[in-house]
Amino acid sequence: MKAKTGFNLRKVCGQNIIVAEGKENMDFSNIISMNESSALLWQETQGKDFTEEDLVTILQANYQLDENTPLPYDQALKDVREVIEQWHAAGIIND
Repeated sequence: MKAKTGFNLRKVCGQNIIVAEGKENMDFSNIISMNESSALLWQETQGKDFTEEDLVTILQANYQLDENTPLPYDQALKDVREVIEQWHAAGIIND
């Protein structure tokens, strides 16, 4: 998968919002708000091909409660699949 070009993350009034920029995205009229976790994933994947596993790794690396209790793989995978589904529905990523 890869993020489509011209969709940039901006902080607006404390909210993470995806903004469509460029001629190719003129007809895009959705407002996409992202929580901190999905914003992190978006930032980490810009300009790169990525897989579900890549996103799980990013979440696990960034959301360790402490050294002995990292984010469980199953929970991270569930969260990643939800985010990918939302990004597909919004039309901001390609397979």
